[in-house]
Amino acid sequence: MNPRSPITESRAVRFVLITGAIFVLTLFLLLPLFAVFAEALRRGWEVFFAALEDDAAQSAIRLTLLAAGISVPLNTVFGISAAWLITKFRFKGRALLLSLIDLPFAVSPVIAGLVWVLLFGAKGWFGPWLAERDIEIIFALPGIILATVFVTFPFVARELIPLMDSQGNDQEEAAVTLGASGWNIFWRVTLPNIKWGLLYGILLCNARAMGEFGAVSVVSGHIRGETNTLPLHVEVLYNEYQFSAAFACATLLALLALVTLGLKGLIERWSGHSSTGN
Repeated sequence: MNPRSPITESRAVRFVLITGAIFVLTLFLLLPLFAVFAEALRRGWEVFFAALEDDAAQSAIRLTLLAAGISVPLNTVFGISAAWLITKFRFKGRALLLSLIDLPFAVSPVIAGLVWVLLFGAKGWFGPWLAERDIEIIFALPGIILATVFVTFPFVARELIPLMDSQGNDQEEAAVTLGASGWNIFWRVTLPNIKWGLLYGILLCNARAMGEFGAVSVVSGHIRGETNTLPLHVEVLYNEYQFSAAFACATLLALLALVTLGLKGLIERWSGHSSTGN
């Protein structure tokens, strides 16, 4: 063996490790993905498109896109602001803020949904006050937005915080000495340096927002054609033994996962080329 080679394992060990990794990926990722598409197309393309053109499916798709379209921009603004605050300043409560950002990773989405029901449900803390004013949150769009925002808000912040922390403040401080304003520093110095991490965080946030099930399931009420997002609609169809329709709708979520993986690879490649060029 070449003494300069960083690989010390024998060919047999490497073969076993590679084979094991391929087997696990095939068993837990590729086969389920293949099964989704195979079951969705088992009864032909006509049934497949009919399931997607159903009014309830169209409503679920629109609601999913709307929930993601609102929660992702909100979490993007929050993530950038939180990362800027945590990495550029030192203040009391910084560690607590970091812990709160990680809270959705530690709390079950179902528990998060129950918390919103406890706060805004008919028997919740603010339920009677909301009912008097005909304001609907739980079992309506606002509750779905709240649940989606909660489970997804760490993604952008958690991508940007280590990135901005490793970059330091040298470039921003140099811009300040040259008389640049805060907005100019952000747009011309900070944002170009974090653009790939920001895109990556937005990508993950969007994927989670569209695929969220637990928290949304609790606050939605499962009103068909009104408050069912696409994952909830898939569950309803499957429980009604409409397997082909359920898997047809599930292919949209599977395609979202594939697109997310593809974009993730492109972002990593572009960001690698960018850092190499710099």
